[in-house]
Amino acid sequence: MANLSQLQNALMDLQALYHQRRGQQEQLAKEKEKLGKELEKVILKRELLDEVRILFQMTSEHAREQARQTIESMVTRALQYVFGADLEFKIRIEESRARPEAEFFVASSYGGEAKVENRPQDARGGGVVDVISLALRLVLLQSARPPLGGPLLLDEPAKHVSAEFAFNVADFLRQAAQVFDRQVIMVTHNHQLSGVADRAFRVELEEGKSKVYVVGDTL
Repeated sequence: MANLSQLQNALMDLQALYHQRRGQQEQLAKEKEKLGKELEKVILKRELLDEVRILFQMTSEHAREQARQTIESMVTRALQYVFGADLEFKIRIEESRARPEAEFFVASSYGGEAKVENRPQDARGGGVVDVISLALRLVLLQSARPPLGGPLLLDEPAKHVSAEFAFNVADFLRQAAQVFDRQVIMVTHNHQLSGVADRAFRVELEEGKSKVYVVGDTL
């Protein structure tokens, strides 16, 4: 009987260990999926920056200078609209292997001191990168030739923008939609962003099915 009891205890210990490891495996799988989605968004932002670089490479020197000034101005306005007047977007174009290469910087001033230039990913966190990415999308969409119609589709825009500046991003999107006469459709968990929408929907998972509820008109 003692041997049987020992075997039962050992089996219970193995079962507990199995369930513990199974839970750890499921948690790691969720983390892997989450990191995979984050990586996809980072890759999309990198591809967007690459598209702007290609745009500079394909245009003449005069056209490049005009494009540089236009993009700098529009992205700077977006940054200042959201974060304040002490930020500027800068594009530095240099020749590399007989072709122009564009590098992006954010110039910041602190308390009236001289401006410090950093790469977007190093300038005040991921929120700045989110706003730059959003502004560049608008610039490329509006400057396309022939013109591209249709709405602007956004997935979790300004995800890394702090709550302090989230409403500014929402208002910027609303103003951009009016100025460019373009509908904005976005998926977001941010209530400040959804709060300025003309129409909002809430999606909830119920018994394995996605249910859609109309939040209401905010006009």
